[in-house]
Amino acid sequence: MMKKHLVFALVPLLALGCGEEAKDENGDGIADGVREPDSVTVVTPSTPKGTVSGQVLGTDLKPLADVSVEMTIGSSAEPVAATTDAKGNFEYTDVPAGAQVLLTFSKANYATLRATSTVPSSAGNVPINNGNASFGPITLAHLDGTLNFLVVTPQGRPAVGARATIEATPAGSIVLFNGDNTTRVVSNVVVEATANEQGLLTFSGIPGAAEMARLQGGQYRLWVSPMVSTSTGLPETGGFVSSYSGGEIVGNSTTRLINLPFTRPTGGTLNVESSNVGSLRGATDRDPLRNLVRPGEPIHLFFNQPVQQGSLLARLTDEYARESLTVNATVGNGGYSATITPNLTLVEGKEYNLDLRAVSAEGGSIFTRTGFFFVGDPTSARAVSITDARYQETTTVAPASGQLNSGETVYVNFNYPISREFIGAGNVYVHVSVDIGGPNPGVVGDYPGEVNNPVGFELFSAEPTAPIQTRIPAETPVFQIDSSGYTTRWAFTFAGANAIQNVSFSSLNMVVSFSKLPSRYINGTYESFWGQSVTSDLPVTGMGQMAVPVSP
Repeated sequence: MMKKHLVFALVPLLALGCGEEAKDENGDGIADGVREPDSVTVVTPSTPKGTVSGQVLGTDLKPLADVSVEMTIGSSAEPVAATTDAKGNFEYTDVPAGAQVLLTFSKANYATLRATSTVPSSAGNVPINNGNASFGPITLAHLDGTLNFLVVTPQGRPAVGARATIEATPAGSIVLFNGDNTTRVVSNVVVEATANEQGLLTFSGIPGAAEMARLQGGQYRLWVSPMVSTSTGLPETGGFVSSYSGGEIVGNSTTRLINLPFTRPTGGTLNVESSNVGSLRGATDRDPLRNLVRPGEPIHLFFNQPVQQGSLLARLTDEYARESLTVNATVGNGGYSATITPNLTLVEGKEYNLDLRAVSAEGGSIFTRTGFFFVGDPTSARAVSITDARYQETTTVAPASGQLNSGETVYVNFNYPISREFIGAGNVYVHVSVDIGGPNPGVVGDYPGEVNNPVGFELFSAEPTAPIQTRIPAETPVFQIDSSGYTTRWAFTFAGANAIQNVSFSSLNMVVSFSKLPSRYINGTYESFWGQSVTSDLPVTGMGQMAVPVSP
């Protein structure tokens, strides 16, 4: 009996499962004929559909009729078209649910707007039919505006033929959109123009200032291209970029004047932007390794503005500025670069001075600068040594004229320029190997300045600013040379109780005691222009005499 009861209990279920398939002809997602909520049967639509609709207005929020609305569904190559009615409304039906759609809104004399959205395909987790992607209201700007700009060259002349582009953005907007979907909008207007004989740029067929003011954040972006010379192919002016809000143009609708900049704007002043001689770029670039020219290498100059052909003057001299060394100066790249080549072989390890003058071809500004450089290979530092020592005779009266007296200056000349690394550091001492005083006659070392005495004569930089004087009046330099802080000429003031007589000059031994700097200072205070520290004692034998300057 139990088994029979179970069979009868299953009959209604089998009848329900094997009966006619449930249908949803009205597309409401519920099986037809079902009324009780607790017995709902959901039928998932096999091909759910939706709608796309919206309204198009002008920026004054008045409806726009006859607006073409093209819709591209997903990756479909062919769009479908519709047109707005008298109230600016449009609608597409039977659009596949879940599809991403691109709408293009266009009307003659109005800006074009493109927007994307997605047709709803579900409400929460429940698939639905008739989901709607709402666009709008859409606003389109009327292209009935004109903007004028007057462009002028850096020399104050009409920029005839200057080409420019203006972009009005945004030129349309979506005031409201489907809050369930992310909508992207693209709408701008780009117009090009060329300046006439008066330098006037006229942009027509753009949204007027009032239109742009009504659009949130509406602005005009202007680009003026650099003017290029037809003969050289090089820029004659720089470009110009600016932005103007719609409200700004409404408030001041006068023709705006645009002064085009020089090709490389730097305030209108000609300058050297780059060079293998750093001191020609400015007073701050004085590191010797950035002022090092390799043997046989020319001096290269790169200007921020083109220089006038024939205006470049270059003068070259050595460390003492006694004579002018001839050079060949050429201008290239439309005046933006120059090359200066000495007409003789420059000596490696020596310092030279260069004086420049040039005139800008753009604004007429004059560039003048004096710089210095060294000749050498940065990877091949050389050892520093002393070449000779000479003292400056100060009197012609015998016997003082034939001896080194207290108060006279001795010049010590090195083979390469050196410098003190740290300003304010102690000066190195010089010692002589003869008796110049002290309590013990004939004893060397009991008087300051003698070998084996801890104190010597302080050696100071004697970097030349003019040629060594040999006559009265004194020789003048080729040009006023620039101090580098490195020099081959150093000097000390002799302060011996006993004079050093002429008979001792040839056998006089002196030493510059770089290894015996005063204890309050550190070794390595001196360096060559290669950056190598000078720490070893350097001897010199013999001393010459510099004659007293005489009248010609």
